[in-house]
Amino acid sequence: MTKDITPDTIKIFLFKSLIGVKKSHRATIRGLGLRKMNSCSILVKTPEILGMINKVRYLIKLG
Repeated sequence: MTKDITPDTIKIFLFKSLIGVKKSHRATIRGLGLRKMNSCSILVKTPEILGMINKVRYLIKLG
């Protein structure tokens, strides 16, 4: 099943390792649906998701 990219969705890549990262930031990454390095998740833009992205912006890239 593939998800389509629409203007109200956002694609997130985890590009840094979670080693040495705070537990709350790890939990946020898991909440965004990312598990391993270079994994990708497509999510709907909501204020909650944008807040999570802001919290861990040093670990992810948007595409």
